[in-house]
Amino acid sequence: MPDLSPDTTPTQTTSFISFRDVSLTLGGRQILERLSLDLRRGEFACVIGPSGCGKTTLLRLLTGLAAPSSGVILRDGVPVKGPAPDVAIVFQDYARALLPWRTVRANIGLALEALGVARAERPARIDELLHKVGLSAHADKFPAQLSGGMQQRVQIARCLAQRPAVLLMDEPFGALDAMTRQSLQDQLAELSQEAGTTVLFVTHDLEEAIYLGDRVIALQANPGRLASVIEVGLPRPRDQLGSREHPAFLRLRRELFDFIQGHEV
Repeated sequence: MPDLSPDTTPTQTTSFISFRDVSLTLGGRQILERLSLDLRRGEFACVIGPSGCGKTTLLRLLTGLAAPSSGVILRDGVPVKGPAPDVAIVFQDYARALLPWRTVRANIGLALEALGVARAERPARIDELLHKVGLSAHADKFPAQLSGGMQQRVQIARCLAQRPAVLLMDEPFGALDAMTRQSLQDQLAELSQEAGTTVLFVTHDLEEAIYLGDRVIALQANPGRLASVIEVGLPRPRDQLGSREHPAFLRLRRELFDFIQGHEV
């Protein structure tokens, strides 16, 4: 069994987001217990763990939609007290995340409307995003006319329209076929790196976590608590074949598989 005991490396001075002894109790059940974690500005961090370890709860706390029962979450040293316009979240259920009566262009524009971007500035920004996610030819279609992968691209583009400092993703590719998932993984990695966005990405797919992440955050369940923070160390840019055959990738996959297997109830 690999050593996945909590990382005791001293906190980095470049910390952007900090969870400090964060606990959460709901309905008499403890969801998270004294979780401490630091995220660096611009990093891509993936969260894995067995069911019930609080992965989605971690995202909700960081959005400010939920408050910890104890402890504090800091961003740039300031406590998170509620939702912020530069924090965006992408859900797995892309179909329900989009407005069916709005075209692709209008769905992306919704974020700009909410931010109060001048009407004259919106078309150029929307066109740029459509190009980046490969949907320029589908701008005037409605969500029901798109494949699942295209719908998820629309949701990602809408979030990127916010120019978020923090992008939270809750198993966004879990319902997609393997080829579409890999294509979106590469697209997301490129876009987030280009924008310098800090990404916290929840997934059950261990290979996805290693492929995308600068670090993998492993949580234990009942209650949710930090097991380890693992540096991936694979060179970027990554590719679907070479990176997955890299010895470090194969070693990490085995370690994470053993971890999950050892903690599933």
